[in-house]
Amino acid sequence: MNNTLLIGLLTGVCFGIFLQKARITRVGKVLGALRLEDMTVLKFLLAAVLVGSVGVRVLHDTGLIELSHKPMNVGGVFPGAIIFGIGLPFLLFCPGTAGGAFAEGRWHAIFGILGMLTGGGIFACVYPYLKPTVLAWKNYGNIGLAEATGISSWVFIAVLWASAIPLFVWLEKKKL
Repeated sequence: MNNTLLIGLLTGVCFGIFLQKARITRVGKVLGALRLEDMTVLKFLLAAVLVGSVGVRVLHDTGLIELSHKPMNVGGVFPGAIIFGIGLPFLLFCPGTAGGAFAEGRWHAIFGILGMLTGGGIFACVYPYLKPTVLAWKNYGNIGLAEATGISSWVFIAVLWASAIPLFVWLEKKKL
């Protein structure tokens, strides 16, 4: 196993441990988020985005990593978001939490994992037909917010942090 795969495996395991410790792998937490009664999932994921945005930017700015954006492809993002949005309330897991739940012995998560693998297999089979049609709709290329707007990534990160801190405070005051 090369170093890149090993680092990916280790960071994935660490993230899974954090998911488990935050109890996000529990159906009740996801259901609470969908009912807007428990914002643990939102707070956890927002904290991960906040820390990750600074970490990735610092690693890139110091030359330790090279960024590689995925294509901003409306034809791929829109249907994928719809499928995810339909599946989440039925399963009460996303791909990461399903894996974490299964790893901690919640056997019902296997249905979601099998569904995701089946969906991935179907996508791989129909990809040659989707590429020139659906996936060709409004493809803006491999861009990020900074490239699309000409505004520094650090500005977006600062705005994100400035918006998130009051949100965290408000959620904690509301005991959500």
